[in-house]
Amino acid sequence: MIPAVPRKFQFFPFLISLIITLAIGFVASLFTRPEIAGWYSTLKKPSFNPPPWLFAPVWTALYIMMATAAHLVWKHRSRKPVYIIARNIYFTQLALNFSWSIVFFGLHQVPGALIVIILLWLSIILNINWFYKFSKAAGRLLWPYLLWVSFAAVLNAAIYLLNK
Repeated sequence: MIPAVPRKFQFFPFLISLIITLAIGFVASLFTRPEIAGWYSTLKKPSFNPPPWLFAPVWTALYIMMATAAHLVWKHRSRKPVYIIARNIYFTQLALNFSWSIVFFGLHQVPGALIVIILLWLSIILNINWFYKFSKAAGRLLWPYLLWVSFAAVLNAAIYLLNK
């Protein structure tokens, strides 16, 4: 059984969760932003490709939801295997999230990025499942992330097919 959650909101642990998640997104954007007007603009893209300005606000909102979900689970921290597994899955999906930007935008490896995003998608499903063990709200907060990454995977696949 997972221990009861403290009722009082803990600002600093939430802030740490937010900083970690947003920092990963910010550093990933350093690989992305310079390529939008350059390499990315030269690629053939499907008709459903969103405008470039849409990505930053969507990802910012998703990172805030991810950090909130992580904070809800962090409140249950322990040395129990269930917590350690949930934490490790969360950090694995963050690493895959970060890696996708490097592989796609930094290395211009569209097929490699497709492999990374499939692994990311699977890790998000695992993340949702393990976060639900601690907090239904934490699991639910990751659903928009899964939906956006699903869309991004289809977009990545379409770009691959259009440009091979």
